[in-house]
Amino acid sequence: MSEGTETDLPDELIRIRGSIDNIDAALVHLLAERFKCTQTVGRLKARTGLPPSDPAREERQIQRLRALAEEAGLDPVFAEKFLNFIVAEVIRHHEDIAAEG
Repeated sequence: MSEGTETDLPDELIRIRGSIDNIDAALVHLLAERFKCTQTVGRLKARTGLPPSDPAREERQIQRLRALAEEAGLDPVFAEKFLNFIVAEVIRHHEDIAAEG
């Protein structure tokens, strides 16, 4: 069943969806900023001969994020999956940077 046009929807739903859209935009910008930082880290690691992955730091970050998620009322399992997805992409970028020399 289709919801129809925006004008057919309750004002509250339109308002909440507007907030969701704003949050999504903020998340995209935050992720872009985060990846700018991790690209810089990748170049630094490549210059200094450090490996692309730091499993000890990654584990600390997972534990930290799980705790933050619990405090915020977010499923910590979801938060961990989300961080693992991001970290895998960061490591891939770092490997690419290292391979470029």
